[in-house]
Amino acid sequence: MKQLKIPKRLTTALVNSLTAGVVPRVGLEHIAVGRKPEVESILRDMDNIAEGGAAFRLITGRYGSGKSFLLQMIRGYAMDRDFVVADADLSPERRLVGTKGQGLATYRELMMHLSTKTRPDGGALEIMLQKWIASLQQEVMNSSGLRPDDPAMNEAVEMKIYAVTSDMQNLVHGFDFAKVLAAYWSGYKLADEDRKAAALRWLRGEVPTKTEARKELGVGVIIDDDNWYDYMKLWSEFAAKIGYKGLLLFIDEGVNLYKITNTISRQSNYEKLLTMFNDTMQGKAEHLGIYMGGTPQFVEDERRGLFSYDALRSRLIDGRYGGGALKTYTSPILKLDLLSHEEILILLQKLRDIHAMHFGYEAQLSDEQLISFMQAAVGRLGAEEMLTTREVVRDFMDLLHTLHQHPEATFEGLLGEKEAVFAGSQKVNPSRDKDELDDLFSEFEL
Repeated sequence: MKQLKIPKRLTTALVNSLTAGVVPRVGLEHIAVGRKPEVESILRDMDNIAEGGAAFRLITGRYGSGKSFLLQMIRGYAMDRDFVVADADLSPERRLVGTKGQGLATYRELMMHLSTKTRPDGGALEIMLQKWIASLQQEVMNSSGLRPDDPAMNEAVEMKIYAVTSDMQNLVHGFDFAKVLAAYWSGYKLADEDRKAAALRWLRGEVPTKTEARKELGVGVIIDDDNWYDYMKLWSEFAAKIGYKGLLLFIDEGVNLYKITNTISRQSNYEKLLTMFNDTMQGKAEHLGIYMGGTPQFVEDERRGLFSYDALRSRLIDGRYGGGALKTYTSPILKLDLLSHEEILILLQKLRDIHAMHFGYEAQLSDEQLISFMQAAVGRLGAEEMLTTREVVRDFMDLLHTLHQHPEATFEGLLGEKEAVFAGSQKVNPSRDKDELDDLFSEFEL
């Protein structure tokens, strides 16, 4: 087997995240298995977005099926392709709209996690603006011969700012957006930290009142619960104009909209989702991709899910020839099947080697022992349909940690002990899939 070489920073993030049952933010390419058709489909979306199009996808799957993993993996691919990305998890405090600022809270979360290839961990807003202004200064100096300290430089760059944003005037709040960018430039040029900070606070949605916005920046609007999505459309066009391919939003835990108990509030959120869907599908948004993760229940429940909202149901439901065994991966909904046994076994191989590399020991578990672990997992859960990647990975990481920290323990002893305890309370047949697993695994050596 080819020797893995992964930086300690990445192995630390992978081991810690997977042990805790959460999706790593970095290093996903080292543990990615399966999902090739889904990834290829979203990469085609990116090509369209880079050309000025837009995309909207709902990524659905049961808990532990890999929705969040796929979203994070695509996020990494997007940054490598020079997209600006932003991600947020919905919660009771963060929705698409709300009476207590929940929509604005989602915008703030997205802006906090605004990321680029050179700033992949969030907080990229000011870096983007500084990079843009530096390029504008260079353009002005090259075209006009002005020196950086020339008094005319300020005005020339400001005119460039309005030139870049002039095409955005037809969008709601485009003029005010441009004024705030110009205010940031003014603070940048004059070393006025307060003015720069005020512009950044406004752009992040942190200015609480129109009065304060007018006083500090001379604009009569603020980003709020009602208009935050309009500003996301402005950000997507702005990102494209300053040299990026576009803006991709990754919104996970869509099930929190399904959990809203108040019918009117829930329908308002679905109405906002419909607006986002229509904008991206009808060409009203440019250079924008929206990817939302949620459970099948969140989408398909006709009492409280998206399908309870007729306008969404008619747009999202599979057509007459879709939704069967022959998947096309072009539907607005990407339904994730659970990973196959082959894919999970390949994943276990990768985890075994990464754990050994991280802690500096020679990997001891054989491929046959990985097969035994899979047999036990399938048998313990009662049916292979119940086997989710998250459950398998957490158990496997726990096993690796125990074996590493307790040299006296053996794989067979740990596995036999746990299965004996479980078998005492439930009837299992862990050997039922042995032949199948053996055959599958033999075809997928790394």
